[in-house]
Amino acid sequence: MTPLSDLVRTFGKIGCLSFGGPAAQIALMHKELVDSRKWLSEQDFLSGLSFCMLLPGPEAMQLATYSGWRLRGTLGGLIAGLLFVLPGALVILALGAIYVAYGDVPVVQTLFLGVKAAVLAIVLEALIKVAKRAFKSGLHWALAIASFIAIFVFALPFPAVIGVAALIGYLTTPKASHVSTPRVPVTQTAMTILIWLTIWWGPILFLGFIIGQDFLFQLAIFFSKLATVTFGGAYAVLAFMGQEVVQNLNWISADEMIDGLGLAETTPGPLILVTQFVGFLAGSNTGGTGLAVLAACVTLWATFIPCFLWIFAGAPYIAWISAQPRLSGALSAITAAVVGVIANLSIWFALNVIFADVERATYGWVPDLFTLNWRALVLSLVAAILLLRLHIGLLKVLAISALLALGVSWI
Repeated sequence: MTPLSDLVRTFGKIGCLSFGGPAAQIALMHKELVDSRKWLSEQDFLSGLSFCMLLPGPEAMQLATYSGWRLRGTLGGLIAGLLFVLPGALVILALGAIYVAYGDVPVVQTLFLGVKAAVLAIVLEALIKVAKRAFKSGLHWALAIASFIAIFVFALPFPAVIGVAALIGYLTTPKASHVSTPRVPVTQTAMTILIWLTIWWGPILFLGFIIGQDFLFQLAIFFSKLATVTFGGAYAVLAFMGQEVVQNLNWISADEMIDGLGLAETTPGPLILVTQFVGFLAGSNTGGTGLAVLAACVTLWATFIPCFLWIFAGAPYIAWISAQPRLSGALSAITAAVVGVIANLSIWFALNVIFADVERATYGWVPDLFTLNWRALVLSLVAAILLLRLHIGLLKVLAISALLALGVSWI
């Protein structure tokens, strides 16, 4: 059995060094857990990864939790999952406070113009990578195009689009042959689900019905829903979040959300920590610093506690789940639809960065061409060349874009 002290050191190291998004984080875990320490076999690691990719939420954090669970049960899963998230969460909390305090300073605004330009290139790169992975048939192309039209043109809700895609993928995939279900007592699974539903929803219901804190309760409900329906990774989360918190709830502005993504790209931990930044800013805009810190904590709770529920309830059945082709078909369809979702996000981000005035028309977003920001356009093109053509590292592109923004501000 793996000593707890070794588990803490290893996953603490992974949590502090996990820059670069889920692909880099999964590669780091593979190196540490499979290659270096040989705590997990290649098959165990890949089965865990396949299982986590079927779940909503951040797959890298869930893979860390699953790996800890494999090594030391529930306690190991808690240690691994928390250590994967907490270092980045502390950094995002500090950056959020600095952003609120100094975000209006002209030089800081100029630096963030460069960050926004780099973020556009990052989202475009994500779109290309997901598309390469997702498009395996004509059906996948059709789902991507349909999801883009549904969201960009008709502003249909993200969960409905993803739900329809999942149903199509499920129904168009042949059934599996019989696979024996692992002998896990039903009462054990039911108790696990009950315990984690209580842990998840107990504090949220306390906020709403005992304390009567309407804003925090609304925030918790929204991010709990987000954690349940957002298949497809952090950029799918961003698409749904942008549709809701910017356009419908008006908690933050489009610029603030793009800044949050830029900051999340520079910190360790899952990219989905951008939700914490959004929660912090929403709290700050609503009630000042104290509410901002509470809102950040509530957002973290609603975003990551469900991940422990999915892993601890589902991991004992991983052999059966992995052998269900219809579940894989639904996931493939969701991934294809997410390409259209990210395309919508890319256009929405680009319009809000490059133009000062963007309005929602009957069928899509329309910019005021006279409000074009040529500096943002030039910086975006340069960032795209650096990242997509020259393949310069993510953190370097962010830094170069920020410095170039300072330079062009004098022109």
